[in-house]
Amino acid sequence: MKFKELDLDPRLLSAVDEAGFEETTPIQAQTIPLVMTGADVIGQAQTGTGKTAAFGLPLLNAVDTQSSDIQALIISPTRELAIQTQEELYRLGKEKKVKVQSVYGGSDIRRQIRALKNHPQIVVGTPGRMLDHINRHTLKLHNVKTVVLDEADEMLDMGFVEDIESILSNVPNKHQTLLFSATMPKPIMKIADKFMNEPEVVKIKSKELTADKIEQYFVKARDYEKFDLMTRLFDVQAPELALIFGRTKRRVDELTRGLQARGYNAEGIHGDLSQDKRTSVLRKFKAGKLDFLVATDVAARGLDISGVSHVYNYDIPQDPDSYVHRIGRTGRAGHSGVSVTFVTPNEMGYLRTIENLTKKRMEPLAPPTDKEVLKGQLESVKQDIKDTLEHDKHLDRFDSAVQELLAEYSPEDIARIFLSESIKDAETVPVKIAPERPLPSRKVSHSRSGHGRRGRYNGHRGGNNDHRRRRNNDRRDDKKGGKRRENDNKRHGRSKKSFKIRTNLEK
Repeated sequence: MKFKELDLDPRLLSAVDEAGFEETTPIQAQTIPLVMTGADVIGQAQTGTGKTAAFGLPLLNAVDTQSSDIQALIISPTRELAIQTQEELYRLGKEKKVKVQSVYGGSDIRRQIRALKNHPQIVVGTPGRMLDHINRHTLKLHNVKTVVLDEADEMLDMGFVEDIESILSNVPNKHQTLLFSATMPKPIMKIADKFMNEPEVVKIKSKELTADKIEQYFVKARDYEKFDLMTRLFDVQAPELALIFGRTKRRVDELTRGLQARGYNAEGIHGDLSQDKRTSVLRKFKAGKLDFLVATDVAARGLDISGVSHVYNYDIPQDPDSYVHRIGRTGRAGHSGVSVTFVTPNEMGYLRTIENLTKKRMEPLAPPTDKEVLKGQLESVKQDIKDTLEHDKHLDRFDSAVQELLAEYSPEDIARIFLSESIKDAETVPVKIAPERPLPSRKVSHSRSGHGRRGRYNGHRGGNNDHRRRRNNDRRDDKKGGKRRENDNKRHGRSKKSFKIRTNLEK
């Protein structure tokens, strides 16, 4: 379906055309007409399928720009996703002059209060900070007509269910609710049953949502061996744009410093960085000014980054769903991708659990040999020489020095010396990465079912504690002391809802 076939405001169609989009994605084709009828909609689709425009275009279409009231709320799990959503809606709604404002934790709340006084029509925010503004009466909801829950399963994982219910309880009864999620666990369906009115369910099953286009490998190694193995793989695989995942903030910091010490163009993001720093790093990565982005799971959630060729799981995730989210950053839009997961001997049970979820075996990857590393480094140097010859217009300034060298040395000797200086053994720069506490050993059945969420909800104690720490850190970062309202009973008493399911089974 083409966008011009939808009954959208011509100014929105102009913005879509300017962005270079002609045809809708499956989630957009099925969701936009439903949202425009005023129906409550549940959209099940993964990140990278065009969900933001799927709910954003009908929201922008419905906005009354003559009104100074907030007309739509979009609740996002992370600051990064809230900012990305705001930026995309701003681009799409620019010609219609729709005002969109984001609010999130870790940023000056007084500046946000001033921004809200400029009367935005759409507000995007993280649950804790949005609830904080509601409690301060700086976010007025009396004319809200639509509420969007974006990446609902991520908000569930991060412990935001109570905050979401509190926000929904503060919105007037007569409004439209849209819920988008990659998965539909029972707590999400309970929210739908409680706060949605006979929602229509759109499920998108597409080849692009599978891992078919991602080559998945694992490297078995001791913790202290992983860093050197990873950098040697860089020389062999030559990633164009790579994401590296570490389990903790400390790990991310150490990996980033280690890569920079060895001359790699790398930066890291995690929850302790200031928002300005996080935004700056992500902007550089998206613009191709960084080769490697090191991140924790929480910091990388909701990121929509195209062009990632490789994902390196320096630490294997204990939650198999996190693995799917991680490697889903590559192999997008028909492109192929590569993922490499480093696994210590006692973590092999986690690897098998991931394979049970993805229904695809990871191929073992042998550590690169010295010969393979040297070959990769030589290819890189040759490419640098080619690029310099093509783009550096001032090489003639070296002509006299070149003639002097050629008079004294042979071209072969000069080339050998140049290569010896250009190709250094990275391991001569020592990098020490502090060991993390190993994950508890997991014994796993080789059945292909029943393991998808065990580690998260009823698995070993270590996994639950780690999940709890992650959730608390992110909530503390977002909430900054915001009080939680207790009036969740305003909309109780609804009868059981019937869901109409629309499914796309395109292959």
